Amino acid sequence: MMLNFSFRMPEATVLYSYFRSSCSWRIRIALALKKIKYEQRAVHLLNNGGEQHSDTYKSLNPMEQVPTLMIDGMTLTQSLPIIEYLNETRPDVNPLLPDSPNERFKVRQISEVINSGIQPVQNLSVLQAVGADRKIQWGHDAIHKGLVAVEELLKAGRSPTDKYCVGSTVTMADLCLVPQVYNASRFKVDMSLFPTIERVNAALEELEEFKAAHFSCQPDTPHEIRTS
Repeated sequence: MMLNFSFRMPEATVLYSYFRSSCSWRIRIALALKKIKYEQRAVHLLNNGGEQHSDTYKSLNPMEQVPTLMIDGMTLTQSLPIIEYLNETRPDVNPLLPDSPNERFKVRQISEVINSGIQPVQNLSVLQAVGADRKIQWGHDAIHKGLVAVEELLKAGRSPTDKYCVGSTVTMADLCLVPQVYNASRFKVDMSLFPTIERVNAALEELEEFKAAHFSCQPDTPHEIRTS
């Protein structure tokens, strides 16, 4: 299949994504929460050595990663800056950062533990370098260590009425958490060790925006694992 990577800036919002990429998943949730309509273009991370390494895609994303979001006449990369951009340009629709500096810090702290402390250590390029015989244990250990930290951060100062990562409003931290919990299951992490994470994740998975962004119902989700 010929990739539809364009050098021209499209008028519509376009998300270059891979169905199971946790960073792409975060952006799909953010776009749903911000009620932004968009076209999705698949970048298969395994086909032909990885479509993200093609010259045409590198012209959009020099890091050869997903996601890439084309919106407002800009080409945006890196999931957390994209989320912050969407939040700053559309602040009145489901704000993803709290008003309180203390709570805003906590959202960013949890987000970065996942974004910088867990996901890069168990992402595709690292697992390919580690090798097939070690990748499951490597991924398991990296995710387990990080979730120990996330569990403690979620418990600290938590109110009994808090539903999500920070309070009872969805924030950027929640967008990072759900895809990471899925990756934990892929690498056979015992989630019963993280009861706070499990409760928060279960509550988030009930939200329509999170259901719509799930890896199992994307345009490029393989037929055999597609749920809708």
